[in-house]
Amino acid sequence: MGDDHNINLPPGFQFHPTDEELIVHFLYRKAKLLPCHPDVIPDLDCYPLDPWELNGKALAGGNQWYYFSRSTLNRVSANGYWKPVGADEPIVTSTCKKVGMKNYLVFYIGEAPTGIKSNWIMQEYRLPDSGSSSRSSKKRGQSKIDSSTWVLCRVYEMNGGSQGSFCDEDDNGPELSSLDEVFLSLDDLDEISYLPN
Repeated sequence: MGDDHNINLPPGFQFHPTDEELIVHFLYRKAKLLPCHPDVIPDLDCYPLDPWELNGKALAGGNQWYYFSRSTLNRVSANGYWKPVGADEPIVTSTCKKVGMKNYLVFYIGEAPTGIKSNWIMQEYRLPDSGSSSRSSKKRGQSKIDSSTWVLCRVYEMNGGSQGSFCDEDDNGPELSSLDEVFLSLDDLDEISYLPN
């Protein structure tokens, strides 16, 4: 992380959370203004940044970078733009409770819509839309908190290898399901005639 973040972590600390952990232990607490210990994930206005500029600014976990950002539709940087790929994927707990959503974005170099697809991938996590957050906030005497304004981002660069192998066991990359790989292989949703619900 950046020089302004002095965090005392034990030797050998590795940050490799699951999707559920990112939602429940980090994003939920951030959106509800609850303390998170250790507070290791920084806030960034990520979209003016190119993905290769995240090193030293976001929390590095192997070859992945993590940070909180405000949700926005303007996903343009100085050298390109982030384009959503596929449909949102629900994040559920082991008890089948939906705790959040994840969507994938691919970084394109150049101006939209004619940019060149890069190997940079973003997984953007958000809390599910529900009215329960405003009820619980009012009970505690707090003003209404719009949990949809915060997202947690995980950014990584795929290996230059084939589309079929996004990560090897040895490269510390994120573990992708076959559904994740399908989403990442899609160039344009216009080519799809049917998406299951």
